[in-house]
Amino acid sequence: MTQSSVIYIKQKAVFNNIDFLKTKLGNGVRISSVVKANAYGHGIEQIVPLFESAGIDHFSVFEYADAVRVIHSVKRPVSVMIMGWISAKDIEAAIHQGIEFFVFDLRRLKKALYYAQKLSLPAKIHLEVETGMNRSGLNRNELDLVVDIINEHSNCFEVEGFCTHLAGAESISNFIRIKKQMKHYHNMLSYVRNRGIEPKYRHVANSAAAFVFPKVRMDMVRIGIMQYGFWSSAETFIHYISNKKKKQDPLERILDWKSHVMSVKHICTGEYIGYGISFLAQWDMKTALVPVGYFNGYSRSLSNKGKVLIRGQYCNVLGLVNMNMIVVDVSNIADVEPGDEVVIIGKQGDLEIKVSDFSDISNKLNYEVLTHLPANTPRKIIQ
Repeated sequence: MTQSSVIYIKQKAVFNNIDFLKTKLGNGVRISSVVKANAYGHGIEQIVPLFESAGIDHFSVFEYADAVRVIHSVKRPVSVMIMGWISAKDIEAAIHQGIEFFVFDLRRLKKALYYAQKLSLPAKIHLEVETGMNRSGLNRNELDLVVDIINEHSNCFEVEGFCTHLAGAESISNFIRIKKQMKHYHNMLSYVRNRGIEPKYRHVANSAAAFVFPKVRMDMVRIGIMQYGFWSSAETFIHYISNKKKKQDPLERILDWKSHVMSVKHICTGEYIGYGISFLAQWDMKTALVPVGYFNGYSRSLSNKGKVLIRGQYCNVLGLVNMNMIVVDVSNIADVEPGDEVVIIGKQGDLEIKVSDFSDISNKLNYEVLTHLPANTPRKIIQ
């Protein structure tokens, strides 16, 4: 290992997860693979070809730059949908490349119309409507004007989708709110249909909604976290297995994160370790220095709390997490030496450190831990 740490992506686990999703969602539901935030920290250039090999042909991103990365990562033509940021200049490029994008305000629709006319090409748009999330989306009055413009310039638009985002589907407690959202959605969908617009895809469901509320799957679902082996919440997982005979997780984590021991040091009783006085050795200790820190995505909140695996044993983080290094306790490992494998996330022997272990300690979501993994950390595909 020439780098200070490497993230490994397990191809077999990817195929397992996609196969599971396809089986449970059925043939009539298209999966849009959400690869925003650098594929949830897993790496767009590494993940997208694997998803493509597993049969995925529709990808969702947040911004135009990531849409371009997806296009450059696939072997065959696929559909790419931008759900968030796209500049006026990039709208022209998106239309030229056939990239789909959300329209959630009049300004974006008018820009799309301008460039569609300029290029003599239709803009492939998804109408996002506001149903109660109160984040982005067309309200009822705006939808009136949008429909007028689309009908007046029908050759300039292909309405690929009619969508919204459900607020908190990972919790059953949000059932009433989501029910109200779906009522608003269907009312607005009926309106655009009555005005002569028939979207190609109706889509509202993310990973949680697709499993907790099966009726909202419709034509397409936007699956994010489940592709990577995680349930949106413990409640979502419990809801899934509650009526299953086998109470086991069908998903597999696809990411391992590993480093190596950089040096070994002996510490005497009464000496402090690292910056400040956050850790005082209560007895003679042996420590190992590991070349990962908060720059590498190992949060400072794990200071004096985190664990790694070395030679099949848990080793506690001692003192403050540094920018590029952590110090761990290897007092109980007699033969540890520089170069030994350090597992930060993943399995070693019979033990495992999960992403959820990080989130439990640091009060972060799995999503946050994953997306904080730096893009410049090498990703390698393994079987």
